Amino acid sequence: MRLSLARTLLVGCVAFSFVNPASSDAAELYGLTPGPVKLKSAGPLSFGPSSVLFVGDAKAAKVYAINTDDKDGNAASHYDVEDLAGKVAAAFGVDEATIVDLAVNPETGNAFLSVAARGTFGIAKVTPNGKVTVLNLDKIPNASVALANAPEDKLSQGRRPRNPRDSSITDVAYTAGRVLVAGLAAGDSPSAVREFDFPFNESAAGIRVEIFHAAHGRSEDYAPIQTFVPFNIGGEASLLAGYTCTPLVKIPIAKLESEKKVTGTTVAELGNRNRPLDMIVYNKDGKDYVLMANSARGVMKISTDRLAENTGLTERVSGGGVAGQSYETVDTWEGIVQLDKLDDKHALVVAQSDTGTTLKSVELP
Repeated sequence: MRLSLARTLLVGCVAFSFVNPASSDAAELYGLTPGPVKLKSAGPLSFGPSSVLFVGDAKAAKVYAINTDDKDGNAASHYDVEDLAGKVAAAFGVDEATIVDLAVNPETGNAFLSVAARGTFGIAKVTPNGKVTVLNLDKIPNASVALANAPEDKLSQGRRPRNPRDSSITDVAYTAGRVLVAGLAAGDSPSAVREFDFPFNESAAGIRVEIFHAAHGRSEDYAPIQTFVPFNIGGEASLLAGYTCTPLVKIPIAKLESEKKVTGTTVAELGNRNRPLDMIVYNKDGKDYVLMANSARGVMKISTDRLAENTGLTERVSGGGVAGQSYETVDTWEGIVQLDKLDDKHALVVAQSDTGTTLKSVELP
């Protein structure tokens, strides 16, 4: 987030104060030096201070901090951009492109997309009028940090071979001067969360994470977090993390600093045969909610009532059932694959349908 004056960032009723310079000073302040960013994959995005964009590159097992120098815009702008994938492909000079993630610069309201385009990977900027430009990564102020102990880049053996390197970074978020990275690490108990100070200083081996997966009725430490949000729970800075098939887990951030392995608290089981795609937290009528887009179960508006008192699920939830924190499905939101907060009253979403891909602003439910 870029702010020209001292301001307070409120995340779930906890305040993190920091002073942000103009984006033209960001490179010097955060140790970003001009040079090429050669992405090996397109991954999750998150904005930090001074319009710095954090980009996860799972294939390279790196997180980049890039000075977008994004200054102009209106965070209250309305979006209704049709044929988004086609416009992005044309900007990259190809006939087909895949949009991997979306992040909104909270000061300007401009949207940034991580893109895979015919074997090349990059970042596209989209303004509310539908203009798409490709961020020139050939010589841009940046810094990077490599993941220590990243999984090996090769297919696993077995009935369903997978390359664990592709999940070395599944989500990224910036909060209170730190970059949090979810994904897989090498070795036993591969599910991990890594924490980096920003400006970057050194790599981190990662804290291994174990959860009780209610749909499976057992504790697990091998599946990565798919998406997460920093959130204050009962006065404690925490993560709310979504896993495939679909446990929702709370993890105190302080434990990431002091323990080699942490056991998260499964506060909800939201149904099997489903993968969470993206999450945001917002406040409406004085209450905090989590909004989660899913591969098979629509968009869920999840209550945070009594979240701090939730001691976690310990029994199996079978038959595709749900338990824990209550939620409602936002039936009017269809085909949502990515979302981010646009302002206090609106989200920006990427929606897919039979007629194409749309980038649109919608009122928070």
